[in-house]
Amino acid sequence: MYSVAQIKPGVAILIEGEPYIVTKSEFSKQARQSGSNKTSLKNLKTGANIQHTFGGNDKAEPADLSRARCQYLYRDGTTSHLMHNETYEQFEISDEMIGDNKYYLLEGSEVNVMFFEETPIGVEPSPKIVLKVTDTPPGVKGNTVSGGGKPATLETGLTVTVPLFVNIGDSVRINTAEGTYVERA
Repeated sequence: MYSVAQIKPGVAILIEGEPYIVTKSEFSKQARQSGSNKTSLKNLKTGANIQHTFGGNDKAEPADLSRARCQYLYRDGTTSHLMHNETYEQFEISDEMIGDNKYYLLEGSEVNVMFFEETPIGVEPSPKIVLKVTDTPPGVKGNTVSGGGKPATLETGLTVTVPLFVNIGDSVRINTAEGTYVERA
């Protein structure tokens, strides 16, 4: 069981039998009172966001999540198809469960898939991935004093700000946690 102070971003907990992941937490303690923790939680089954305050001696039960290395096969309409690397079992997961991580999935790439009670509920891409630039305006020569950037659309549809020297066809490394450009690959 997690105490009020242990409930931090990234921790998976159960509330009324549903798995949630903590996205934000604000712990506060005043004088002789016991602490309270105002949290934002994301339901791992439905994707719904809720606010919940834990106070006093409240405890939170850890969610029994498992992770497995899987291969992303392809996307078909609103679902993605993956294959478990150890059992070679194929399964589907909806776009709602994947969320914005869909921009970091390339056919044939390996990802971690979260399971709750043997049901896939989310995808965790690698921390950094390499994607090709499919569209970006040309950099203007002499416009580099500020070290500015320009928008670039990548092969998965993600749009990021890149330095002026990046051109169409270049490969760039992207930080998947923040969705930002890291370097040219």
